[in-house]
Amino acid sequence: MRSIAIIVGAFAAAVAATARTSAPSGSITVCSSGCDYTKIQSAVSSISTSSTSAHSIFIYSGTYTEQVTIPALSGKLTIYGYTSNTASYSSNVVNLEWDSSLASGAADDEHTAALINLSQNVAVYNINIKNTYGKGSQAIALSAYNTEQGYYGVGLYGYQDTLLAETGNQVYAGCYVEGAVDFIFGQHARIWIDKSVIAVSAGGGCITANGRSSSSDVSYYVINDSTIQAASGDTVASGSVYLGRPWSEYARVCFQSCSLSSIINSAGWSVWSSSTPNTEDVTFQEYDNSGSGASGTRASFSTQLSAAISISTILGSDYTSWVDTSYL
Repeated sequence: MRSIAIIVGAFAAAVAATARTSAPSGSITVCSSGCDYTKIQSAVSSISTSSTSAHSIFIYSGTYTEQVTIPALSGKLTIYGYTSNTASYSSNVVNLEWDSSLASGAADDEHTAALINLSQNVAVYNINIKNTYGKGSQAIALSAYNTEQGYYGVGLYGYQDTLLAETGNQVYAGCYVEGAVDFIFGQHARIWIDKSVIAVSAGGGCITANGRSSSSDVSYYVINDSTIQAASGDTVASGSVYLGRPWSEYARVCFQSCSLSSIINSAGWSVWSSSTPNTEDVTFQEYDNSGSGASGTRASFSTQLSAAISISTILGSDYTSWVDTSYL
Protein backbone atom coordinates (compact mmCIF):
# COMPACT_ATOMS: atom_id res chain seq x y z
CA MET A 1 0.00 0.00 0.00
CA ARG A 2 1.37 3.38 -0.96
CA SER A 3 1.51 5.95 1.80
CA ILE A 4 -0.24 9.31 1.60
CA ALA A 5 3.18 10.96 1.40
CA ILE A 6 4.02 9.00 -1.74
CA ILE A 7 0.65 9.76 -3.28
CA VAL A 8 1.03 13.45 -2.57
CA GLY A 9 4.56 13.39 -4.01
CA ALA A 10 3.42 11.73 -7.22
CA PHE A 11 0.53 14.16 -7.54
CA ALA A 12 2.81 17.14 -7.01
CA ALA A 13 4.97 15.91 -9.86
CA ALA A 14 1.98 16.11 -12.18
CA VAL A 15 0.73 19.51 -10.96
CA ALA A 16 3.05 22.43 -10.44
CA ALA A 17 3.38 22.99 -6.70
CA THR A 18 2.61 26.68 -6.42
CA ALA A 19 1.22 28.83 -3.64
CA ARG A 20 -2.09 30.68 -3.91
CA THR A 21 -1.92 33.11 -1.01
CA SER A 22 -3.47 36.20 -2.54
CA ALA A 23 -6.73 36.78 -4.33
CA PRO A 24 -6.72 36.71 -8.14
CA SER A 25 -7.64 40.05 -9.67
CA GLY A 26 -11.34 40.80 -9.42
CA SER A 27 -12.08 38.09 -6.87
CA ILE A 28 -14.64 38.48 -4.11
CA THR A 29 -12.73 37.96 -0.87
CA VAL A 30 -13.71 36.22 2.35
CA CYS A 31 -11.88 36.36 5.69
CA SER A 32 -12.50 37.11 9.34
CA SER A 33 -11.66 40.81 8.97
CA GLY A 34 -10.77 43.24 6.18
CA CYS A 35 -12.29 41.36 3.24
CA ASP A 36 -15.43 41.87 1.21
CA TYR A 37 -17.29 39.39 3.40
CA THR A 38 -16.80 37.36 6.55
CA LYS A 39 -19.06 34.50 5.42
CA ILE A 40 -18.71 32.30 2.34
CA GLN A 41 -22.47 32.31 1.82
CA SER A 42 -22.50 36.11 1.75
CA ALA A 43 -19.89 36.08 -1.01
CA VAL A 44 -21.86 33.54 -3.03
CA SER A 45 -25.11 35.45 -2.53
CA SER A 46 -23.52 38.66 -3.82
CA ILE A 47 -23.40 37.13 -7.32
CA SER A 48 -26.51 37.72 -9.41
CA THR A 49 -27.98 34.47 -10.64
CA SER A 50 -28.73 36.16 -13.98
CA SER A 51 -25.17 37.39 -14.59
CA THR A 52 -23.40 35.51 -17.37
CA SER A 53 -20.00 36.87 -16.34
CA ALA A 54 -17.40 34.63 -14.75
CA HIS A 55 -16.86 35.22 -11.04
CA SER A 56 -14.28 34.04 -8.53
CA ILE A 57 -14.24 33.90 -4.75
CA PHE A 58 -11.01 33.76 -2.75
CA ILE A 59 -11.20 32.49 0.82
CA TYR A 60 -8.43 33.21 3.30
CA SER A 61 -7.32 30.65 5.88
CA GLY A 62 -9.71 29.86 8.69
CA THR A 63 -12.61 27.69 9.75
CA TYR A 64 -16.00 28.84 8.49
CA THR A 65 -18.84 27.23 10.39
CA GLU A 66 -21.80 27.65 8.10
CA GLN A 67 -23.92 25.86 5.53
CA VAL A 68 -23.30 27.18 2.01
CA THR A 69 -25.67 26.83 -0.93
CA ILE A 70 -24.56 27.76 -4.45
CA PRO A 71 -27.73 28.44 -6.45
CA ALA A 72 -28.02 27.88 -10.18
CA LEU A 73 -25.84 30.61 -11.69
CA SER A 74 -25.72 31.80 -15.30
CA GLY A 75 -21.93 32.26 -15.39
CA LYS A 76 -18.89 30.27 -14.33
CA LEU A 77 -17.90 30.34 -10.66
CA THR A 78 -14.44 29.48 -9.34
CA ILE A 79 -13.79 29.22 -5.61
CA TYR A 80 -10.20 29.27 -4.37
CA GLY A 81 -8.92 28.41 -0.93
CA TYR A 82 -5.74 29.98 0.42
CA THR A 83 -2.92 27.43 0.24
CA SER A 84 0.84 27.20 0.20
CA ASN A 85 0.62 24.32 -2.28
CA THR A 86 -2.13 24.12 -4.86
CA ALA A 87 -0.97 20.63 -5.85
CA SER A 88 -2.08 18.98 -2.63
CA TYR A 89 -5.11 18.82 -0.37
CA SER A 90 -2.69 18.20 2.51
CA SER A 91 -1.80 21.91 2.59
CA ASN A 92 -5.40 23.12 2.81
CA VAL A 93 -6.03 25.70 5.52
CA VAL A 94 -9.57 26.71 4.59
CA ASN A 95 -12.22 24.63 6.34
CA LEU A 96 -15.97 24.78 5.73
CA GLU A 97 -17.69 22.92 8.55
CA TRP A 98 -21.30 22.09 9.32
CA ASP A 99 -22.85 19.76 11.89
CA SER A 100 -26.13 18.38 10.59
CA SER A 101 -27.85 15.06 9.94
CA LEU A 102 -31.24 13.54 9.35
CA ALA A 103 -31.25 12.59 13.01
CA SER A 104 -30.58 16.16 14.09
CA GLY A 105 -33.53 17.55 12.16
CA ALA A 106 -32.46 18.28 8.57
CA ALA A 107 -35.35 18.29 6.09
CA ASP A 108 -33.74 15.62 3.93
CA ASP A 109 -30.36 14.06 3.23
CA GLU A 110 -29.33 16.71 0.69
CA HIS A 111 -29.84 19.52 3.20
CA THR A 112 -27.51 18.05 5.79
CA ALA A 113 -24.55 19.11 3.62
CA ALA A 114 -21.94 21.71 4.46
CA LEU A 115 -21.87 22.68 0.77
CA ILE A 116 -24.88 22.31 -1.51
CA ASN A 117 -23.83 23.03 -5.10
CA LEU A 118 -26.79 23.48 -7.44
CA SER A 119 -24.94 25.28 -10.25
CA GLN A 120 -23.24 24.08 -13.38
CA ASN A 121 -19.75 25.20 -14.42
CA VAL A 122 -18.27 25.51 -10.92
CA ALA A 123 -14.65 24.82 -9.96
CA VAL A 124 -13.54 24.51 -6.32
CA TYR A 125 -9.88 24.45 -5.27
CA ASN A 126 -8.10 23.60 -2.01
CA ILE A 127 -10.92 23.72 0.51
CA ASN A 128 -11.76 21.16 3.18
CA ILE A 129 -15.50 20.54 3.36
CA LYS A 130 -16.60 18.74 6.51
CA ASN A 131 -19.79 17.46 8.07
CA THR A 132 -18.76 17.07 11.70
CA TYR A 133 -21.87 15.18 12.88
CA GLY A 134 -20.06 11.82 12.94
CA LYS A 135 -21.46 8.33 13.35
CA GLY A 136 -25.14 7.58 13.67
CA SER A 137 -27.02 9.09 10.74
CA GLN A 138 -26.73 10.34 7.18
CA ALA A 139 -24.62 13.49 7.24
CA ILE A 140 -23.32 14.86 3.92
CA ALA A 141 -20.27 17.05 3.40
CA LEU A 142 -20.99 17.89 -0.27
CA SER A 143 -24.27 17.69 -2.20
CA ALA A 144 -23.34 18.04 -5.89
CA TYR A 145 -26.44 18.58 -8.03
CA ASN A 146 -25.37 19.83 -11.44
CA THR A 147 -23.01 19.31 -14.34
CA GLU A 148 -19.48 20.50 -15.20
CA GLN A 149 -18.55 20.63 -11.54
CA GLY A 150 -14.84 20.23 -10.76
CA TYR A 151 -13.19 19.76 -7.37
CA TYR A 152 -9.39 20.00 -7.19
CA GLY A 153 -7.26 19.41 -4.12
CA VAL A 154 -10.45 19.36 -2.07
CA GLY A 155 -10.90 17.41 1.17
CA LEU A 156 -14.32 15.87 1.87
CA TYR A 157 -14.87 14.60 5.41
CA GLY A 158 -17.80 12.74 6.91
CA TYR A 159 -18.87 9.34 8.19
CA GLN A 160 -22.04 8.24 6.38
CA ASP A 161 -22.94 9.71 2.96
CA THR A 162 -19.95 12.08 2.75
CA LEU A 163 -20.26 12.81 -0.99
CA LEU A 164 -23.61 12.96 -2.75
CA ALA A 165 -22.86 13.01 -6.49
CA GLU A 166 -26.41 13.21 -7.76
CA THR A 167 -26.66 14.71 -11.26
CA GLY A 168 -24.52 15.83 -14.20
CA ASN A 169 -20.85 15.32 -15.07
CA GLN A 170 -18.40 15.84 -12.20
CA VAL A 171 -14.65 15.44 -11.63
CA TYR A 172 -12.73 15.05 -8.37
CA ALA A 173 -8.96 15.24 -8.88
CA GLY A 174 -6.21 15.20 -6.29
CA CYS A 175 -8.90 15.04 -3.62
CA TYR A 176 -9.32 13.33 -0.27
CA VAL A 177 -12.64 11.64 0.53
CA GLU A 178 -13.17 10.20 4.01
CA GLY A 179 -16.04 8.19 5.43
CA ALA A 180 -17.20 4.78 6.58
CA VAL A 181 -20.69 4.00 5.25
CA ASP A 182 -21.89 4.46 1.62
CA PHE A 183 -19.81 7.62 1.52
CA ILE A 184 -19.72 8.12 -2.25
CA PHE A 185 -23.32 7.83 -3.39
CA GLY A 186 -26.04 9.22 -5.64
CA GLN A 187 -28.34 8.30 -8.50
CA HIS A 188 -27.79 10.03 -11.84
CA ALA A 189 -24.32 11.60 -11.98
CA ARG A 190 -21.32 10.56 -14.01
CA ILE A 191 -18.21 11.12 -11.91
CA TRP A 192 -14.50 10.68 -12.48
CA ILE A 193 -12.34 10.49 -9.34
CA ASP A 194 -8.67 10.75 -10.24
CA LYS A 195 -5.38 10.60 -8.31
CA SER A 196 -7.22 10.85 -5.02
CA VAL A 197 -7.13 9.21 -1.62
CA ILE A 198 -10.27 7.38 -0.47
CA ALA A 199 -9.87 6.99 3.30
CA VAL A 200 -12.04 4.70 5.41
CA SER A 201 -12.46 5.59 9.07
CA ALA A 202 -14.23 2.43 10.27
CA GLY A 203 -14.82 -1.11 9.04
CA GLY A 204 -18.07 -2.88 8.26
CA GLY A 205 -19.29 -0.64 5.46
CA CYS A 206 -19.06 0.10 1.75
CA ILE A 207 -17.32 2.92 -0.05
CA THR A 208 -19.81 3.48 -2.88
CA ALA A 209 -23.59 3.17 -3.06
CA ASN A 210 -24.65 4.00 -6.58
CA GLY A 211 -28.39 4.28 -7.15
CA ARG A 212 -28.58 4.27 -10.96
CA SER A 213 -32.31 4.03 -11.54
CA SER A 214 -32.55 2.09 -14.81
CA SER A 215 -30.54 0.51 -17.61
CA SER A 216 -30.87 3.75 -19.59
CA ASP A 217 -29.70 6.04 -16.78
CA VAL A 218 -26.28 7.59 -17.56
CA SER A 219 -24.91 7.31 -14.02
CA TYR A 220 -21.39 5.86 -13.82
CA TYR A 221 -18.80 6.21 -11.05
CA VAL A 222 -15.16 5.62 -12.01
CA ILE A 223 -12.39 5.81 -9.42
CA ASN A 224 -9.11 5.98 -11.34
CA ASP A 225 -5.47 5.84 -10.25
CA SER A 226 -6.35 6.39 -6.60
CA THR A 227 -5.48 4.89 -3.24
CA ILE A 228 -8.00 3.22 -0.94
CA GLN A 229 -6.79 2.86 2.64
CA ALA A 230 -7.64 3.33 6.29
CA ALA A 231 -7.86 6.94 7.43
CA SER A 232 -4.82 8.08 9.36
CA GLY A 233 -5.18 7.32 13.05
CA ASP A 234 -8.11 4.94 12.58
CA THR A 235 -7.95 1.17 12.98
CA VAL A 236 -9.82 -0.66 10.23
CA ALA A 237 -9.67 -4.44 10.22
CA SER A 238 -8.41 -6.31 7.17
CA GLY A 239 -11.20 -7.47 4.89
CA SER A 240 -13.85 -5.36 6.62
CA VAL A 241 -14.62 -2.90 3.82
CA TYR A 242 -16.29 -3.33 0.42
CA LEU A 243 -15.77 -1.27 -2.72
CA GLY A 244 -19.49 -0.81 -3.08
CA ARG A 245 -23.01 -2.08 -2.76
CA PRO A 246 -25.96 -1.44 -5.10
CA TRP A 247 -28.42 1.16 -3.85
CA SER A 248 -30.41 0.12 -6.90
CA GLU A 249 -30.15 -2.98 -9.07
CA TYR A 250 -28.63 -0.96 -11.94
CA ALA A 251 -25.71 0.40 -9.93
CA ARG A 252 -22.60 1.08 -12.05
CA VAL A 253 -19.14 1.59 -10.51
CA CYS A 254 -15.56 0.88 -11.59
CA PHE A 255 -12.28 0.97 -9.66
CA GLN A 256 -9.32 0.96 -12.05
CA SER A 257 -5.55 1.27 -11.61
CA CYS A 258 -6.10 1.78 -7.89
CA SER A 259 -4.04 0.68 -4.91
CA LEU A 260 -6.32 -1.28 -2.59
CA SER A 261 -5.07 -1.87 0.94
CA SER A 262 -5.82 -4.95 3.02
CA ILE A 263 -9.00 -3.36 4.41
CA ILE A 264 -10.82 -4.41 1.20
CA ASN A 265 -12.68 -7.70 1.50
CA SER A 266 -11.61 -10.43 -0.91
CA ALA A 267 -15.13 -10.47 -2.42
CA GLY A 268 -14.66 -6.83 -3.33
CA TRP A 269 -18.36 -6.03 -3.57
CA SER A 270 -21.40 -6.51 -1.34
CA VAL A 271 -25.14 -7.00 -1.81
CA TRP A 272 -27.41 -4.19 -0.70
CA SER A 273 -28.94 -6.39 2.00
CA SER A 274 -29.70 -10.06 2.52
CA SER A 275 -33.39 -9.49 1.79
CA THR A 276 -32.83 -7.09 -1.14
CA PRO A 277 -29.53 -7.97 -2.81
CA ASN A 278 -30.08 -5.69 -5.87
CA THR A 279 -27.42 -7.56 -7.84
CA GLU A 280 -29.33 -8.84 -10.86
CA ASP A 281 -28.41 -5.96 -13.18
CA VAL A 282 -25.42 -4.32 -11.50
CA THR A 283 -22.22 -3.27 -13.27
CA PHE A 284 -19.42 -3.58 -10.73
CA GLN A 285 -16.04 -3.49 -12.43
CA GLU A 286 -12.30 -3.54 -11.71
CA TYR A 287 -9.24 -3.17 -13.87
CA ASP A 288 -5.53 -3.40 -13.07
CA ASN A 289 -5.88 -2.76 -9.34
CA SER A 290 -2.95 -3.54 -7.05
CA GLY A 291 -2.26 -4.10 -3.37
CA SER A 292 -3.35 -6.84 -1.02
CA GLY A 293 -6.97 -5.74 -1.27
CA ALA A 294 -7.00 -6.44 -5.01
CA SER A 295 -6.63 -10.19 -4.58
CA GLY A 296 -9.17 -12.87 -3.75
CA THR A 297 -12.27 -14.42 -5.25
CA ARG A 298 -14.49 -11.54 -6.23
CA ALA A 299 -18.29 -11.52 -5.98
CA SER A 300 -19.97 -13.39 -8.82
CA PHE A 301 -21.90 -10.26 -9.83
CA SER A 302 -18.70 -8.26 -10.47
CA THR A 303 -16.46 -8.12 -13.54
CA GLN A 304 -12.75 -7.81 -14.31
CA LEU A 305 -12.27 -5.57 -17.35
CA SER A 306 -9.70 -6.23 -20.08
CA ALA A 307 -9.04 -2.52 -20.66
CA ALA A 308 -9.38 0.71 -18.74
CA ILE A 309 -12.38 3.01 -19.14
CA SER A 310 -11.43 6.40 -20.59
CA ILE A 311 -12.36 9.70 -19.03
CA SER A 312 -14.06 10.74 -22.27
CA THR A 313 -16.37 7.72 -21.99
CA ILE A 314 -17.58 9.06 -18.65
CA LEU A 315 -17.46 12.84 -19.07
CA GLY A 316 -17.77 13.16 -22.84
CA SER A 317 -15.30 14.03 -25.58
CA ASP A 318 -15.50 17.74 -24.70
CA TYR A 319 -14.41 17.29 -21.08
CA THR A 320 -11.24 19.36 -21.65
CA SER A 321 -13.44 22.45 -22.13
CA TRP A 322 -14.30 22.49 -18.42
CA VAL A 323 -11.97 20.07 -16.57
CA ASP A 324 -8.68 21.43 -15.22
CA THR A 325 -6.57 18.77 -16.91
CA SER A 326 -3.38 19.79 -15.08
CA TYR A 327 -4.74 17.75 -12.17
CA LEU A 328 -5.20 14.57 -14.20
